[in-house]
Amino acid sequence: MALIKTVRGFTPEFGENCFLAENATIIGNVKMGRDCSVWYQSVVRGDVNSIVIGNKVNIQDGAVIHCTFEKAATVIGDEVSIGHKAIIHGCTLHDKVLVGMGAIVMDHAVVESNVLIAAGAVVLENARLETGYLYAGVPAKKIKPLGKDLIDGQIQRVADNYLKYASWFK
Repeated sequence: MALIKTVRGFTPEFGENCFLAENATIIGNVKMGRDCSVWYQSVVRGDVNSIVIGNKVNIQDGAVIHCTFEKAATVIGDEVSIGHKAIIHGCTLHDKVLVGMGAIVMDHAVVESNVLIAAGAVVLENARLETGYLYAGVPAKKIKPLGKDLIDGQIQRVADNYLKYASWFK
């Protein structure tokens, strides 16, 4: 069973039908919606500020979700995929965002809906990523607009697939 820990009087809350891998860690002021999954060796650490996660969000293996004490909470919308070993820190991700493997999103960044962040990209503090684009690089830059094929074929497909994958482990 996942490590679920109360810190500073806050106990994580989960919606229906969530999968938490046995060695995932969820701590403190975390509110997670329904149909979410937190995969192996991932950490969702709401010890210093709040983390609010929408519905149908997958937090893949080794990812870290955290925030900054008294300065930056983390808010994640619906149908968001956080790639393997990505870091999401004190920022806002709107609905239907795909964060690639090893990407980093820093404090006070805002990622609008229907955005794909490439593997290894670094979204700097206070950045705003405009809806409907692919961002890549260090620091992350707008690369190209996303067509329906990438929105449906990547962002939506990954969110749907992780709901299916989670069902295999229940």
